[in-house]
Amino acid sequence: MTNLETTFLDIPKEWEYIKKYSPYQNLKEGTKYPEVFFTTSTRDERVHPGHARKMVAKMQDMDYKTYYYENTEGGHAGSSTNEQMTKVNAMTFSYLLMKLK
Repeated sequence: MTNLETTFLDIPKEWEYIKKYSPYQNLKEGTKYPEVFFTTSTRDERVHPGHARKMVAKMQDMDYKTYYYENTEGGHAGSSTNEQMTKVNAMTFSYLLMKLK
């Protein structure tokens, strides 16, 4: 295995450190969380959309309300055109407005 193939899961000391602040690892049932809006892209080449999907599923299994949007294009930036970026921004700002009212 090369250094590029090594992940923090392969190094116990690093895993012990990162799991302390990992939102997924620290999600607790019965804790009051805000309704979270997750966005991702199916074509994200850096962070697989499975991470967002897994977090949403875990929160929903614990009866937390979530909002989720997955763009089928876009890569790591979440959108590949100005129109797509505008759509995600509109959803984000609508969510914020709804939460801050």
